Amino acid sequence: MTETTTPTREVGVTELALRDAHQSLMATRMALEDMVDACADIDAAGYWSVECWGGATYDACIRFLNEDPWERLRTFRELMPNSRLQMLLRGQNLLGYRHYEDDVVNRFVEKSAENGMDVYRVFDALNDVRNVKQAIAAVRRVDKHAQGTICYTESPLHTVEGYVQMARDLMELGCDSLCLKDMAALLKPQPAYDIVKAIKDDLGSDVRIHVHCHSTTGVTLVSLMKAIEAGADVVDTAISSLSLGPGHNPTESLVEMLRGTPYTTNLDDDRLVSIKDHFAKVRPKYTQFMSAITGVETEIFKSQIPGGMISNMESQLRQQGAGDRLREVLLEVPRVRQVAGYPPLVTPSSQIVGTQAVFNVLMGPYKVQTAEFADLMLGYYGSTLGERDPDIVAAAQAQAGKEPIDVRPADLIPPEWDKLVSEATALEGCDGTDEDVLTYAMFPGVAPGFFVERPQGPKNVGKDPAEVAADELSKSSSGGGPVKGPIRYSVSMDGKAHSVTVERA
Repeated sequence: MTETTTPTREVGVTELALRDAHQSLMATRMALEDMVDACADIDAAGYWSVECWGGATYDACIRFLNEDPWERLRTFRELMPNSRLQMLLRGQNLLGYRHYEDDVVNRFVEKSAENGMDVYRVFDALNDVRNVKQAIAAVRRVDKHAQGTICYTESPLHTVEGYVQMARDLMELGCDSLCLKDMAALLKPQPAYDIVKAIKDDLGSDVRIHVHCHSTTGVTLVSLMKAIEAGADVVDTAISSLSLGPGHNPTESLVEMLRGTPYTTNLDDDRLVSIKDHFAKVRPKYTQFMSAITGVETEIFKSQIPGGMISNMESQLRQQGAGDRLREVLLEVPRVRQVAGYPPLVTPSSQIVGTQAVFNVLMGPYKVQTAEFADLMLGYYGSTLGERDPDIVAAAQAQAGKEPIDVRPADLIPPEWDKLVSEATALEGCDGTDEDVLTYAMFPGVAPGFFVERPQGPKNVGKDPAEVAADELSKSSSGGGPVKGPIRYSVSMDGKAHSVTVERA
């Protein structure tokens, strides 16, 4: 007979199905229309919060789906009135890929709060606390939940004490909770226990700690258990039909794992089944975007590429006819990361390091540095824990034509809101709202086309598997297929665009 244990502590759960789950599994392509019918069950299931916005979803909305991301947020607010809505915010980068002046950060937080956001998980790709200070202060001003984030990574320089010190620094900024964010499934069970326990011991048991893990390496469901045993208050999961691979651990598996232990989630099992069934029906429509990683990849402990980046990198390589070179790129990533001072790999640092690794593989090591990688080497994204390779820094300085910096990057940005308003409102289709100006600010190359196409309404890029098969047949019969000729890249150097052609081997 199995002995049961009466639960003594409720563990909160953040559901990721509406954001990070499809970002990690299907390149962020899921359309809003394929989510709305699950919202009532999600709202009633008993989650601590529902992550539904931020990350790469904003970009995907305007780049691929012709959806207004602000309307998506308002829709979630309407359909889930009882839930804490949560977003992932890249600190001073907001949801774009550069740093913004402080007033732009303030306005973004104000508008997202007005449109329905409750919990802001604020992180910096380099774990530079200077780069989250403004966003956290903005969240506090609008009386929302500010969650300071520690991006977990491994290197010869990263230690438990270092993570505890960062937790101290974040709490001094006035955070309501902390998140230990494992974006690449690197957090093994013992470090999970050690870090959570050390933070609790140092800052007190009343400090709320959330733990976020991907599932790529196959070890992190155990890591969640150990984190809970160490005192973690909330953990992130994804409903099983949108889980595993480069995604996350299944919500239902966590629930079952905790049965008979001193912990419970108090989630509604029947609601979870309904949510699972909904996304099981939806998922096949996005087969063309699904990651090729469906099982366990312990090699990620070497490359450290996060789940959300893998599916996008695969897609980009396939588009360039170089899909067969993914493994070479993954081997190059840790070498690039070392010369850059061991930054954690999370947006945008993962894209910056990953893209440089692609260039190194296709063109030779650092024959060309992307403008973003040069900026990373010169300090324009912030500080790194390790020293940057001085030779690569010198090459970046020569290429970019500017000096290295050690101040907070945003301190060098002049006021820009009025200029952004002037530029955005001059665009056809821009409605002049702060929301549209912010869309333009974060994606100035994509927003003009989106504003023009927006009146046509959202489009669903998902396809029935039969449609995909028909498309493939049409391609083969018309002579289509992988690109066999030269690959052309647009490379930005010192603000100027250059065309680079790479011959296939």
